[in-house]
Amino acid sequence: MLLAGVTLEPSVNALPGGAALQSLANGVAGWALVASLVALVIGAALWAFGSHSQNYHQSSAGRRAVLTSLLAAILIGAAPYLINFFFKTGLAVH
Repeated sequence: MLLAGVTLEPSVNALPGGAALQSLANGVAGWALVASLVALVIGAALWAFGSHSQNYHQSSAGRRAVLTSLLAAILIGAAPYLINFFFKTGLAVH
């Protein structure tokens, strides 16, 4: 059975509302970065207070919050490049 040769060329402007969807994605990324910043500040405060009060659990929770918020910011910033990389890798499959 022969299959028809199909192609795929993603375009944000190919459908109505593509610009609005792109704007929505940019807004969600902005809010996610603000949430990461808030989590970083709260985590740093917990880490500091737990460290100074000899409270290991609070210090550990603060450290984990700081590292998680930093990782989230890295992933948010790298998301378009990661998606494009894996899409282009998928196009190379024959």
